[in-house]
Amino acid sequence: MTTKATGSFTFISWDEQPYSEGEGESKLTRASVTNTFEGDVQGQSVLEYLMIYLDEGTGSYIGLEKVVGRVGDRSGSFVLQHSGTFAGPTVQGSWSVVPGSGSGELQGLQGSGGFVAEHGQQATPYTLEYAFE
Repeated sequence: MTTKATGSFTFISWDEQPYSEGEGESKLTRASVTNTFEGDVQGQSVLEYLMIYLDEGTGSYIGLEKVVGRVGDRSGSFVLQHSGTFAGPTVQGSWSVVPGSGSGELQGLQGSGGFVAEHGQQATPYTLEYAFE
């Protein structure tokens, strides 16, 4: 049986640094991020993004995020694999639980979901449809 989790996450820190850029080329960056989650998923996370800026304000990204906390009434940790795009003020992302990454009471966690964020908003709503093996 699948359960739908909803809530929001908030960026606590964001440290983004370019690692490849040149005139007339796409810019590649890496961002180290810390988030807090509220709602059906509660806890704190560390996240690493790799991003490409294609032109002014557009691009795409991938990332891995380790969440430590609770999903529903179970506690432990798990890893989300991210992919998404950004254009102007809007970021669209999807994520899935990395199979086998759950620990503690979150062993066997599987699922997917995502979010749509607007630059400048405090909290970003998320969804995660999940189940346990």
